[in-house]
Amino acid sequence: MNNEIKEVVVVEGYHDLAKIKAIYPNMDVYITNGSEISESTLLELKSLNESRGLILLLDPDYQGERIRRIINNRVGITKHAFMNKKDCINKNGTKVGIEHANRDKIIEALSSFYSTKTDNKKMIELGDLYSLNLMGKLNSKRLRLELGEKLGIGLNNGKTLLNKLNMFGITIDEINEILGK
Repeated sequence: MNNEIKEVVVVEGYHDLAKIKAIYPNMDVYITNGSEISESTLLELKSLNESRGLILLLDPDYQGERIRRIINNRVGITKHAFMNKKDCINKNGTKVGIEHANRDKIIEALSSFYSTKTDNKKMIELGDLYSLNLMGKLNSKRLRLELGEKLGIGLNNGKTLLNKLNMFGITIDEINEILGK
């Protein structure tokens, strides 16, 4: 278990905080209060990011991705820990959230995260996703899911996948290796 995390881990709610604190009692965790992320929260996160760095560990659903985008666009370069949706579903199969994930999956997510690239140079373009069959084919969604699960970034539509691949500096060669091409 990685007890060397110096950054502040950002989660959505109190149940997520409790789950993380049960695993890492001394870790600093910041709560966004769900999708209602306020201007004052963004200013605090910007300050924390500048002084300590942030690791975003948000729910693998629409709202979690929305919060991730908002924070990433406002606070600067952050680190991103991802969990697969299937690992974050409650016992009844009705809710998705970090608080429902098991200990080992949370440790795994916080042990392997992505950093946002500092340059804006696009390594992968939309045409590359078509060439890789990640868009425009009958099996594209399945391939995006497979790639997302192996990278730990979940299922994404084509445009979101393109943004994430470039944001994290993932290359075409890495994609081909993951997809066995």
